[in-house]
Amino acid sequence: MAPPHASQQDKPRPARATLIALALGGLSLGPVLSACSSAGDSQLTFFADPGVYQYHSCDQIANIRKHWSTREQELRELMAKAEKSTGGAAINVIAYQTDYVNAKEQLGVIDATARSKNCKTPENWSSSSSIR
Repeated sequence: MAPPHASQQDKPRPARATLIALALGGLSLGPVLSACSSAGDSQLTFFADPGVYQYHSCDQIANIRKHWSTREQELRELMAKAEKSTGGAAINVIAYQTDYVNAKEQLGVIDATARSKNCKTPENWSSSSSIR
């Protein structure tokens, strides 16, 4: 029987190959499990709430989309204008970048909600004029 102050060397240790195999198995499990969910199930957004437009009608979604599309265009123009001035990149980051990302995310959430509700979106709008 070993004395109570026996060294750690007396205990069996797992082989290095076993530890590596366990680590690789754990790392490969993430991509395998993430393949079970579709890409359209959820979007990673920092500012937009993916479920915020869930209970809106298609007409409401179209009006909200128009607002965010206009806002995104305004911010894009302001950012382009600021880039031309001295220190424009810093101005963009401080003043416009967060709002621009928010607008882009809102548009993404709105479009995803419109698709899930089978609403008319810019991608599936039909023209009311005929080709002559």
